[in-house]
Amino acid sequence: MSTEYLGLVMLGLLLVTIFMGFPIAFTLMLLAVVFGYMGLEHRVFRLMVSQTFGLMQEEVLAAVPLFVLMGFFLERSGLMERLFRALQLAMGGMPGSLYLVTLLTATVFATATGIIGASVTVIGLLAVPVMLKNGYYPRLAAGVVCAGGTLGILIPPSIMLVLMGPVLGVSVLHLFAGAIIPGLLLAGMHMAYAMFRSYMNPALGPPLPVEERAANWGVVVKELIAGFLPAAALMFFALGTILIGIATPTEAAGLGAFGAFLLAIVYRRMNWPMFKDCMMNTLQTTAMILFLAVAANIYASIFSRLGSGALVTDWFLNMPFEPFWIMVMMMILIFLLAWPLEWPAIVLIFVPILAPIVRELEMSLLWFGILVAVNLQSAFLSPPVAMAAYYLKGAAPELSLGDIYIGMLQFNVIQNIAVVFVLLFPGLALWLPGLIYG
Repeated sequence: MSTEYLGLVMLGLLLVTIFMGFPIAFTLMLLAVVFGYMGLEHRVFRLMVSQTFGLMQEEVLAAVPLFVLMGFFLERSGLMERLFRALQLAMGGMPGSLYLVTLLTATVFATATGIIGASVTVIGLLAVPVMLKNGYYPRLAAGVVCAGGTLGILIPPSIMLVLMGPVLGVSVLHLFAGAIIPGLLLAGMHMAYAMFRSYMNPALGPPLPVEERAANWGVVVKELIAGFLPAAALMFFALGTILIGIATPTEAAGLGAFGAFLLAIVYRRMNWPMFKDCMMNTLQTTAMILFLAVAANIYASIFSRLGSGALVTDWFLNMPFEPFWIMVMMMILIFLLAWPLEWPAIVLIFVPILAPIVRELEMSLLWFGILVAVNLQSAFLSPPVAMAAYYLKGAAPELSLGDIYIGMLQFNVIQNIAVVFVLLFPGLALWLPGLIYG
């Protein structure tokens, strides 16, 4: 068997073992060693060493633990509770107001954390009891929380974009800038859908009782200042400093983590057990992400060195379709992969396989990266994995898993519509990076 087809067998076995439930990182490493030795003999070991050192020398990856730490600090700081309460007081008289409040709070939270488990859990704990208490429709409530909680994987600063930058060879700064408009567009589409449903059928989201609204606008302004100004400052430190060129992603991540730490102190939530818990969770999450990144980098390099990557590229390029339709086919493939697989596996394993096709088609890798990022929102809202459903079920056991699934599938459709928008209008992803960075 030629080495090109040996790599395809390796890819097929990877999918089979993942579906069987084997840990992805260890499976990647084992398959890479076995098939690499079969095709490259002893050279595979030198390749593994060089790929590991090469990836670990990517300075931008130092931002990963700092952004993760910022998310854990913010999760425990109480800031989101203040912001949620302030928005609830301001908008309580509107039909479906809690849907809008939940999505606005989730959008702000997304600018500070890309940890989907933490985001869905915090938003679920805040919003679901209030929504159910006020007679909101459980399925739509579950869909709003899941959709809002997953925005952090797209809206910068996103851990997924930090990892995608080195994989694609695209600046993380450009990816951050490119993801802002699609991320806000997606959040706006979620809000528009939830509010449209509420206005068409007010029983799905009745206005809050008078006693749960603000007594006067002075109270609203005071609560909004207390809830939004710290969040705005944190957004500037974590994202604004990157976009205007004051700080690198790693430096901005450090500023954001320190800012979240100070907020936890100001809100009197910080103590030694909490600090230690945040540090341990950061260590575990970072170790998992970076070990998977190393294993996937080795696997992808061996797949390419065997010649399988070039073979796949030739297959796509020889198809009798225009480049746009080949891009559509790749997005459909990513969408299908997102049903059984989580985003790290797709970004670290399959994106390196597809990126050479985009280069040969002379299409923008930045556009491709943003398309993948928007598409991978589906990974958290697509059964059977659908991790957002299990995070929400843990935070709100009063919701049935069936209601959560039905609710989030509505928003999964919206996410796919957003992918179509970015496909048809590349300027959604390319205009802001071009404006800021030329």
